[in-house]
Amino acid sequence: MKKHRNSNRSQKQKAKSAADGNGPTDKSRRRFLGFTRNGAIAVVAAGGAGFLLVEHVRGTMREHDFSRIGNGTPTVVQIHDPQCSMCLALQRETRKALGQFNDSEIDYVVANIRSADGKRLANQYRVPHVTLLLFDGDGVRQATLTGQRKSRELAVAFRHILPK
Repeated sequence: MKKHRNSNRSQKQKAKSAADGNGPTDKSRRRFLGFTRNGAIAVVAAGGAGFLLVEHVRGTMREHDFSRIGNGTPTVVQIHDPQCSMCLALQRETRKALGQFNDSEIDYVVANIRSADGKRLANQYRVPHVTLLLFDGDGVRQATLTGQRKSRELAVAFRHILPK
């Protein structure tokens, strides 16, 4: 009898917990819903990260497009080594200075000296990395800025290559 009585009590507890929403089917349902929610969040996050990655790649490709020199828009070309801390600092200051202009006023091109095209451009103008070449809209070099510069100084130099 004792065994029977314990099993009845156990069955009553199971029935009560199922009625309360704590039964085994409810736990499975909650687990499934949680998994579905987390999966949906992951898909949205991955999609957003993918979009940002694509935009970054497009921007990087645009920055390395040397055909933009002499296309009618004044162009700033940075001779750049991505492993050089001074080049990275100059790039930050250059971007900060370019932020004062409309996107259509000045183009920005990065000549990575670790690539064949970037090295060729640096050799063509006989300049080292940590250098900015300033071209007018016709692709004629107007100035060469070598070394670190602050954004204020760069913005003044960039204004000189704008059409009058």
